[in-house]
Amino acid sequence: MSQRPIDEVLVATSNPHKIEEIRAVLEPLGMRVLGLDDVGGTFPEPEEDGATFEENARIKAIAYAGMTGRACLADDSGLEVDALDGAPGVHSARFAGIGSTRAERDRANNALLVARLRGVPPERRAARFVCAMCLAEPNGAIVAEARGAFPGVIVDEPRGSNGFGYDPHLLLPEEGRTSAELSPDEKNARSHRGQATRLIASALQARGARRGAATS
Repeated sequence: MSQRPIDEVLVATSNPHKIEEIRAVLEPLGMRVLGLDDVGGTFPEPEEDGATFEENARIKAIAYAGMTGRACLADDSGLEVDALDGAPGVHSARFAGIGSTRAERDRANNALLVARLRGVPPERRAARFVCAMCLAEPNGAIVAEARGAFPGVIVDEPRGSNGFGYDPHLLLPEEGRTSAELSPDEKNARSHRGQATRLIASALQARGARRGAATS
């Protein structure tokens, strides 16, 4: 049996920044990209108890695909800091454990990050954003998985107003700018999420090519 084409993807998030980053890559390929707020209904959040970004992405993709009956793309992403033994890692979104809104959580997380790195010299502040993605169908079948990384170093003073989360504190040495100082197009061209989304797009294109060959 040939695989059915996937021309619409539900992104398992209500974060408009993530949706726009993914949409910028997939929509030019003719794919419709939706967020959870676009499909209505209330969906219970699955417990993200995986030990890795990949495990959590898989948990979310399979759960939301099953609940919505749609092909679902989920990502788990965060910041790994070498001097903190890889923390905050999979706990990046709730690193500080406080804040009722996304903006409050971001401020608290960034403040804790800077505090934890107080006294750590620049040469030991290597870090990277990591994004693991999983695309699943409603029956639980995994269509594709991908991983991207966006390396830099952590700086104490936030710079830039683009992006979200830890973006203002990840400096790209070769650019002399933080992730938050990049334009959306510049960030998509090199970011962890952009990389992972392009790999997912390549997998979908290959799937379409295989299906076309099977039906020709």
